[in-house]
Amino acid sequence: MPKVDSRKPKRVNIKKERQKLIKEKRKSYPEQEINIDKKSTKKIDIRLEKETKLYWVRAITAVLSGLLGRLLLGIFGIWLFIWMLCFWFLTPFFVSFIILKYKYDKEEWNWKNIIKPGIGIFFLLFMIITVVTHTFLAFI
Repeated sequence: MPKVDSRKPKRVNIKKERQKLIKEKRKSYPEQEINIDKKSTKKIDIRLEKETKLYWVRAITAVLSGLLGRLLLGIFGIWLFIWMLCFWFLTPFFVSFIILKYKYDKEEWNWKNIIKPGIGIFFLLFMIITVVTHTFLAFI
């Protein structure tokens, strides 16, 4: 038999350990139920819904700005980069306050929540669309 290394830590399944702790807690306090504040979950749901809408608006904006910038306007290089940054940072504020008409609240809906959703998808889709468009234009 192979020798077992006693210095090696034992593997622990975190999910099972957490379930055990929850069961022990419920056994020790059976009359006390775990209550979730419905008001706070409703605020979280509203914020997630707003962020989801902004995410998909960013995805559509990336495709349209990539096509518009490279195909119709014919910009490339550093000017295309500046074009991307303008749409990347300015469009979410425009969409959030003018089109979707969200209220600015420093604690619940601030500038970080506006900028954050969809940064990765915007960059990915913008790059894919502009590279493919530029490649097709180069072959034509």
